[in-house]
Amino acid sequence: MATATTPQPTRQDYHVEYPNDWCPGCGDFGILSAVQQALAALQLLPHQVALFGGIGCSGKAVYYLPTYGIHTLHGRVLPYATGAKLANPDLTVIAIGGDGDGLGIGAGHFVNTGRRNVDLTYILFNNAIYGLTKGQAAPTLPLGAQTKSFPEPTIQGAINPLMLALASGYTWIGRGYAYHVRHLVELIQRAIRHPGLAYLDVLQPCPTYNDLHTKDWFAGKDLAAGQARLYDLEQEGYDPVIPAGADDKMVFDKMTQCIAKAHEWGERIALGVLLENHTLSSFQERLGTRLKSYRQAPPARRTIANALGHPTTGLSALFSELAVT
Repeated sequence: MATATTPQPTRQDYHVEYPNDWCPGCGDFGILSAVQQALAALQLLPHQVALFGGIGCSGKAVYYLPTYGIHTLHGRVLPYATGAKLANPDLTVIAIGGDGDGLGIGAGHFVNTGRRNVDLTYILFNNAIYGLTKGQAAPTLPLGAQTKSFPEPTIQGAINPLMLALASGYTWIGRGYAYHVRHLVELIQRAIRHPGLAYLDVLQPCPTYNDLHTKDWFAGKDLAAGQARLYDLEQEGYDPVIPAGADDKMVFDKMTQCIAKAHEWGERIALGVLLENHTLSSFQERLGTRLKSYRQAPPARRTIANALGHPTTGLSALFSELAVT
């Protein structure tokens, strides 16, 4: 965080001069802008943030921010991000990736990361196609859909990422829209502030390959009433919070309302925070209970070499803590 001796960061501090090769009109631009604004609003300095990217158009975002940036393997962004957060709990860790990266080859990691409730934020760029490899069907494209890049309709069903996040154990679940940047900035801030695992699904058009879910489609211009499909849950009085100490009935009721909103599609699509669960401890807290040395000296704070570069690490203390007596 910025202090009295360090200037408060601005969006400009999160801007880099590297050339950007995303297609004109791509929703990635809106998401990148929202991330830049959110980090500045949270007064986080670039060296306090680590951004992990998957493979795909979205994964290139790590090059367009001056934070620590790690471009990982296909489908493996969450294990990399998890390792960084556990090694350095003080670091603000954000994982980003596309729907194919996270829900196709990376689906197993998506589920198992949810079991741990690590304090990090996962932003999924959801455009229903594989943009980098020329428009194949991604796991979020509905059965029978046919974009202009397909010779025939898809014969596979779609994954509902909000439902999968809920079933896997994510304790903060939200949805935004790439062209509603101001609202997206607020959602990203709330996701980062959440003391646990946050999943933010961001709907976005792909003007190059997906001619079904276009900007006009999200705006509802094909509907008889001409009303936008997207609406803000908060404006309708929706309350996603499960407070600490909530009983089983409240937890069940809140999850049930999350399920109902997660299934809305077609003429009405919810944006905002669907679930904010404060009843579970974070994985770091659980580690601190199991390994007493973790809280005072997580891996990133430990001296591993002397002035000559010779290793000084010793595992005897760790083995003593884990010993079964």
